[in-house]
Amino acid sequence: MLFLVDLDGVVYRGHDPVPGVAEVLADRVAAGDHVLYCTNNSSRYRTEYVRILGALGAPVQSDWVFTSARATALELAASDPPVRVALVLGSRGLAHELRDVGIRAVDASSRGLAADPDAVVVGIDRHLTYARLAVAAQAVREGARFVATNRDPVFPAAEGLMPGAGSIVAALETASRRAPDLVVGKPGPILFEAAARSVGMDPRDAVVIGDGALTDIAAAARAGARSVLMLTGVTSRTEAEALPADRRPTLVAADAAELRVALERLQGGEAAA
Repeated sequence: MLFLVDLDGVVYRGHDPVPGVAEVLADRVAAGDHVLYCTNNSSRYRTEYVRILGALGAPVQSDWVFTSARATALELAASDPPVRVALVLGSRGLAHELRDVGIRAVDASSRGLAADPDAVVVGIDRHLTYARLAVAAQAVREGARFVATNRDPVFPAAEGLMPGAGSIVAALETASRRAPDLVVGKPGPILFEAAARSVGMDPRDAVVIGDGALTDIAAAARAGARSVLMLTGVTSRTEAEALPADRRPTLVAADAAELRVALERLQGGEAAA
């Protein structure tokens, strides 16, 4: 089986592991299953997740990590015509993923604008300035494709809720007077579709494991995948039960022990809770 696994709220919460989940995933890999980690976070390069997950005892290789940055890079490289030059309003991790697939990544500066970018790619940008936003808006107005890694408006941090990539996307949308041409991350299906393709599988044959009803589970439904909602993150059981029937997870697990049972039930062909 193929498991598409969210990270924060499922494998770990902040800096702390969710007890037992890494062991469950390790056992599934040992049994011959595929595990791919899918996150909307566009700031980190894959090798950082390899280090983080490895330290938790989770099974991981670089190619098993699908950030919204990596999925964006793969989508743009495969587009027709493919993107040659991307102006990046985001992090080094996003630029690194673009370069990995042969796209020239340039900064949101006058020099970057002079490179005649085919696309403006937006992720979380902790060095955002008025000048960088102005350059990106000019590139979009001049015809560059407007691509968002994700539209998460905020994300949780030790300091509280912090502006996410979606806040920057919204600012660029306002400044350029254009909506994004492409949004890759959850709750859309593209992230899961790209991950499944990487191992030659159809996302409809996958099982999504996530904690966000409005992101992970919604994306699973749009990709045609079954899903397990973990109650270890942002969604409660009450919230899950209040979802419309076509947006509910296949199964719900409160902890790693219930996750193990849920995956065994799905392997046996169970399609509904």
